[in-house]
Amino acid sequence: MATLYITEQGAIVRRVDERIIVEHEKEVLADIPIIKVDQVVLFGRVGLTTPVIETLLEQGIEVCFLNQWGRFLGRLQPVQGKNCLVRADQFRAAFDAGQATYLARQFVLGKLKNMLNMLMRARREGVSLPEEPFLEINQAIKALPRAENVDGVRGLEGAGSAAYFRVFGNLLKKEFQFYGRVRRPPTDPVNSLLSFAYTLLAKDIASAVNTVGLDPYTGFLHKDRYGRVSLALDIAEEFRPLVADAVVLSVINRGMVVQDDFEQELGGAVKLKDDARKRFLAAYEQKKQSEIRHPYFKYRATYRRCMELQARLLAKYLQGEVDKYLPLVTK
Repeated sequence: MATLYITEQGAIVRRVDERIIVEHEKEVLADIPIIKVDQVVLFGRVGLTTPVIETLLEQGIEVCFLNQWGRFLGRLQPVQGKNCLVRADQFRAAFDAGQATYLARQFVLGKLKNMLNMLMRARREGVSLPEEPFLEINQAIKALPRAENVDGVRGLEGAGSAAYFRVFGNLLKKEFQFYGRVRRPPTDPVNSLLSFAYTLLAKDIASAVNTVGLDPYTGFLHKDRYGRVSLALDIAEEFRPLVADAVVLSVINRGMVVQDDFEQELGGAVKLKDDARKRFLAAYEQKKQSEIRHPYFKYRATYRRCMELQARLLAKYLQGEVDKYLPLVTK
């Protein structure tokens, strides 16, 4: 089972028997059995016929819409899970300051530990890194239990992330430079790749959250905002270094993208060109399908499966079946 990404502008997606057909100007670009697809992601002007929409929804296959440049616009999702009880528990926890603070701490703990482990691994591989970021991230981790509320947790997350991104550029081996995190819009190639990877990650975790019956829009660390998948963004924190940052480093350091693969829009936003976006999506999908040994469940699983496992673990915590939510941390 895999994600079908369609980036060709003007393409049409049809259903023929039990297959998904992607056409552009009468040329067949893809012909895939529906059984092999568990998510469809459309970039920009891509059309869907009514029969294929009905089939995808009947099969429980989500369709995500991004604009041509990769900004998430929305999703067409199958009927929401029937477990209304878990969503009721989620809403109660979101309004309980103690539980919200605990969960926010756990999401940030996972993120900071994975950031720290990434820097330690780079140092073992010979990358020269100053000591300060390690100290600052460790200080933020140690201070987390003392954070009295979610705002306090957000402050520590910001401090730890700032230390990490201050040396993130040291991990790049090619001609790319990185001087700090810039969003809305990203104004250099590395920030453009990071923002794109985080969008893909949030999309995938929103899908996992929805699969287990939780509401992706009601979070704990991220403030509720109209249209924002706050819970997906919460869980995404622990996966950012493991999946998104790792893919960005991989495509740059392996020469899979070069400076000429980017272009600048009016307003200064830097975006990937079409061909490079396809290579990046392939690398992201490959990373998502790579396996690790889950540290708590003790069996091998893909990162994609781990996203669902973390959502299920959260659901069990919210329903009182386990007394802790443990973020996914790997070394």
